[in-house]
Amino acid sequence: MEQVTEFYGIDISKDVFDVCTPEGKHLQFTNTVEGFRAYGKLLSANSRSVMEATGCYHQQLAGWLFTHGHGVSVVNPLIIKRFSQMRLRIAKTDKADARMIQTYGQVENPPAWQPPQKFVTQSMEIHGLVELLIRQRTGLKNKLHSIKSKGESFTRTTRAITKLIKQMDGEIAKLESSMEALIREHQGSMYDQLCTIPGIGRKTAMFLIVVTNGFDGFENSKQLSSYMGLAPRLKISGKSVRGQSRISKAGNATIRNLLFMCSFTASENNKACRELFNRLVARGKSKKLALIAVANKLLKQAFAIVKSNTTYDENILEMRPAMN
Repeated sequence: MEQVTEFYGIDISKDVFDVCTPEGKHLQFTNTVEGFRAYGKLLSANSRSVMEATGCYHQQLAGWLFTHGHGVSVVNPLIIKRFSQMRLRIAKTDKADARMIQTYGQVENPPAWQPPQKFVTQSMEIHGLVELLIRQRTGLKNKLHSIKSKGESFTRTTRAITKLIKQMDGEIAKLESSMEALIREHQGSMYDQLCTIPGIGRKTAMFLIVVTNGFDGFENSKQLSSYMGLAPRLKISGKSVRGQSRISKAGNATIRNLLFMCSFTASENNKACRELFNRLVARGKSKKLALIAVANKLLKQAFAIVKSNTTYDENILEMRPAMN
C-alpha cells in the first residue's frame, strides 16, 4: 500500500464540490461523473481525498473514487466541526470548509473509507423512507387530535385523516418487513443472535447490523461505543474544573435512541444490565445516567455475541469475543 503524502479537502454540495489541494489552491467541479473525472486527473497513487459524510451528496463521489482506485476518507461532520472550533475558525464558506477539511486530513490522517455492502445501502434507503412516513404520520395524528379536542364534528376531515394514517401504517409495516427480509438474506444468523439479547428488539437488531455494516471494521467494543456516540466524554482541567461526564453523541442518533429505549426493558430482564442499573442507582446516580450505561452495556453484549458467533447466555457475566 502506498504511503499517503497528499491530502485533498472536499466540501461537497448538491451541484458542485469545492476542493482544496495540498498546495492550498481552491478548485471547483460539478457534482457529476464529468466533474469526478476532471478531479481524478489531479490525483496520484499517494493522494487521499477527505470529505464529510453529508447525507447523500458525498456517496456518489466517494464511490467513484474508490472504484477507480483513489484513496478516500469519509469523516463524521461533527469531527470536522470540533476540529474547526479548536482552531478558532471564523469564516464559514465552501472554500473555507474545503481548506479546513484538507488541514484536518493532513494533521489527523483519517482511515481509508470502504463502501458499505449493497444490502446495507438498500436497508438505509428503506429506513429513511420509514422515518419520513413516521414523521408525516405523527403530523396527521396531531392534526386529528387537534380537531377532536375542539369538540366539533368534522366527519369528512377526520375520516380522511384516519384513512391516511391507516394507509401509512400499512406502508410502514411493508417497508420494515422488506428490510427484515434483506437482513435475513445477508446476515440472518447475526440477526437471530442479536435478538437473543434480553432488551434488544427486532428493529434494534436490524439497525445495529445496518449502521455497523455487519459489525465490520471494529476491533473492540470501545471502538464501537465511540462510533455510536455512547462513549463518555470527560471534562477535567487542573484541580478546579470537574465537568459532568457526558456521552459524545457522535454517530447515528437513531440507533442511540433505539438502544436507550431498549435499556428500559434490559434494566429489568437482562441480568448483567439489571445488576449494572441497580448498582449505579444505589451509588446515587440518576436513573437516566444508569439507563445510558445500560444502553452501552447492551452494545458491548451485541459486539461480544457477534464476534464470538454465539447467543446470549446470562450465566456469562462478562461476554468477551473469542480470540483468534
